[in-house]
Amino acid sequence: MIRVLHRWPGLLALVLVTILALSGAALSVFPMAERLVAPQAVAEQSVADLAAHVAATHPGLEEIRRSPSGTITAWWFDGGTPGSAVIDPATGADVGSADPNGVERWLTNLHRSLFLDDAGRLVMAAGAAAMLMLTLSGAALVARRTGGWRRWFVRLRGPWPGRLHVEIARVAVLGLALSATTALWMTASTFDLLPDGAVRPADPAAVSGQMAFPLGQMAALQDVPVDALRKLSFPYAGDAQDVFTLSTDAGTGLIDQGTGALLSWADLTPWQQVSETIYMLHTGQGAAVLGLILGLTALSVPVMGVTGALIWVAGRRGRPRLRDNARASRAQTVILVGSEGGSTWGFAATLARALRDAGQAVHIAPMSGFDPARYPKADCFLILAATYGEGDAPASARGFLDRLARLPKPPTAPLAVLGFGDRSFPAFCTYAAEVGAAARAKGWTTVLPMDTVDRQSPQDFARWGRALGQAIGLTLDLDHQPARPKAQGLSLISRRDYGEAVQAPTAILRFALPKATLWARLTGQGFARFQAGDLLGILPEGSSVPRFYSLASGSRDGFVEIVVKKHPGGLCSSQLLILEPGDTVQAFLRRNPGFHAGRGRAPLILIGAGTGIGPLAGIIRANTRHRPVHLFFGMRHPDSDFLYGDDLTAWQAEGRLTQLSTAVSRGARPHYVQDALRAEASQVANAICQGARVMVCGGRDMAQGVGRALEDILAPMGLTPAMLKAGGRYVEDVY
Repeated sequence: MIRVLHRWPGLLALVLVTILALSGAALSVFPMAERLVAPQAVAEQSVADLAAHVAATHPGLEEIRRSPSGTITAWWFDGGTPGSAVIDPATGADVGSADPNGVERWLTNLHRSLFLDDAGRLVMAAGAAAMLMLTLSGAALVARRTGGWRRWFVRLRGPWPGRLHVEIARVAVLGLALSATTALWMTASTFDLLPDGAVRPADPAAVSGQMAFPLGQMAALQDVPVDALRKLSFPYAGDAQDVFTLSTDAGTGLIDQGTGALLSWADLTPWQQVSETIYMLHTGQGAAVLGLILGLTALSVPVMGVTGALIWVAGRRGRPRLRDNARASRAQTVILVGSEGGSTWGFAATLARALRDAGQAVHIAPMSGFDPARYPKADCFLILAATYGEGDAPASARGFLDRLARLPKPPTAPLAVLGFGDRSFPAFCTYAAEVGAAARAKGWTTVLPMDTVDRQSPQDFARWGRALGQAIGLTLDLDHQPARPKAQGLSLISRRDYGEAVQAPTAILRFALPKATLWARLTGQGFARFQAGDLLGILPEGSSVPRFYSLASGSRDGFVEIVVKKHPGGLCSSQLLILEPGDTVQAFLRRNPGFHAGRGRAPLILIGAGTGIGPLAGIIRANTRHRPVHLFFGMRHPDSDFLYGDDLTAWQAEGRLTQLSTAVSRGARPHYVQDALRAEASQVANAICQGARVMVCGGRDMAQGVGRALEDILAPMGLTPAMLKAGGRYVEDVY
C-alpha cells in the first residue's frame, strides 16, 4: 500500500511537483540577495529617528515598512501623485524602486498559482499535497529498504537509479516535508480555512486632538529599534482624531499624533506567531540561509522524479504482468516473491496459473510487503526466493525478515519455501535457507521442507510442484518455460588463447561494443554504461538459461571483454571457445555494483586466480588516477596461462598497477595465491590500516584459502575478514 501511495502521485503529478519545486528553488535565492544589498539601519537607530528622516524628504508620507531582510520601503501621496521607494534608513533618501523584481514577480505568480489566480492556487496546493504524500511514503520505503529507521544511512546496493533516488531522498526528506507542509498551511490561510487569530489594539478612549508632534521626539517610537519594526502607518492628513499604527515583532500599538504617547497595545497571539514562523520557513523571508537550504532540497525533486520513473520502468520490465491476480483480502494461496533480476517472478506466474486451474484464488506479491493481516482467508503461503550476492536478500525481499521478526505470532496458514540459485556458487539459496530457518524459529508451520531450484531448472520446479500438490491435496503440473532474456548480438573482434599446455584451454575474448541509442546513453541502460566487475549474460544455443561471466572491461574502454575457461561438458564455454573473429553471440548486461572498485583513493588489494583475473584486469586498466593497487595473481604455469601478462607489465610501467605478486601452482615448488599473501603479510596489513579494500575473484577453494590467510594477517590488528566485509572493504566474486 505504501509503495502504491508513493508511486502513483509521483508519476501523475511529476510535472506539477517539478514546477513547484524548481520555481520554489529559484525564489529561495531572492531573500538572500535582498539581504546582501539592502541598506542597513544605523546601529541602535530608533523608529522615531527613521520616521523623522523619511518624513523630512517625503511630503505626504503614508507608510514605512521594513521587510524581514531589512529593506526599508516608504509609500507617500504628494499633490495627488502616489510614490514609493526603497529608503536608506541613515538618511531617509531614496535608493531604489519599491517595485519587485520582474523575474521574481513572474516566478512568484508561477509558484503560487500558475498564473491562474484562485484556480491555480488550488492546483498548486494539490501539488504540495502530492509532494507531502511522496515525502512521507518515500521515507517509509527508505526505512523499509534499509532495514529500519536506525539504519537510515546504511550503505546501499543495486542499480544506480534506485541508489541515487534513495541517497537523495535520505538527505532531502526533512526539507521537502517542511516545504510541502508550510505550503499547505499558507494555502489554507489564503482561502480563510484557518482562523486569523489576530488581536487588534483596543480603540483609545480619547485622543489629544492635536497634530504635528515632532516624530523624532515621540516616546513610543523612540523605544522601538528599527530592527524590530514591521510597519508604521501615518494618520490621515488633516484628521486630528486619527492615530499612528505601529507594528513590531512583539505586537501592534496605536500612538497619539499630538503627544507621541502610546494609547493602546496588543501583543502577537501564539497563533499569529505560529503563522508568521510558517511563512518564514516557507519563503525564507527572515531566514535567508534556511531558505537557501530548502531551495537546494527542492532541486532534488526533478532528479528523484526522473530516477523514480526509471525505477518504475525497470520494475515493470523485470516483473511479468500478473493477470487474474486475486485481491489480497480473498486470496486462498499467497505467493511471495523475492527476486533480483526478475526471473523468479516468471516461476511465480507459472505456479499461480497451475493453482488457479486447480480452483484456488491466488495473490502474488513481493516479499518486501509481507503483512499477514492483508490475507485473512489465506490457507497457504508459498515463498519463492532467490539469493543476492553473498547470501543477501534480493531486491523484492528487502525487509522481509525484519517484518517476520516483529510479528507477535506466526501466521496460522502453513508455509512452503522454495529457493532459486546456482549450485556452483557457494551462497547457493542461502537467503531462502535463512527465511526457512527464521520461519521455523517463529513457530510457523510448514507443509513441505525447504527445497531448491538449480539454474532455473524446469525439472526441479516441476518436481517441487508435484510434492506441493500432494501436500495440499491438489494436482499441480508445473510446465515452466523460462522467459528468454532480451539480448543483442555481440561480434567477436579478437581472442587470445592460453592454457593448452596445462590442459586448461582458456581465452580472453574481446567483442565489439554495440552501438547504443540516445535513450540508452542518457539512462545508462544496456551496454551504454558498465564497469569491470559487472556481469555479461551469454545465451548459449539450445538453452534459454544464461551463463554469466565477469566483465574485464568497462564501457569507456570501447569493447566488451571476458575471460573464459573450457569446462568439461560445459555448453556455454564450449561454444565460446570455438568462436572466431566475426562470429556473434547473444548476450545482455547485468549490473553487479557490489564488485566495483569505487571512486575512492584508498588502496586496492586485488586477489585472483585463473579466470578470476578478468574483472581485476579491467579494474587495473581503468585506474587512470593511479590509485595504489597491489595484485596477487595465481596461475598454473607462467608459460601457459599468465593471463594479461604483457598488459600487467605495461600497466605497471604506466602507474596503473603499483605491485604485482604471482603464485605458480605447477612445478617443483607449488605456490598458491594465499601463500603469496602470507609472504607479503606486512604490506597487506599496512595497506588495510590505510583503509585498503580487498577484492577477491576466482574459484571457491581459492577464496576459502585467501580468507584463512587474511584471518591470520588481520588477527594481530584485532580485525577479521567478516569485519571488513561488514564495512564493505572485503568483497568477493566467487564461482
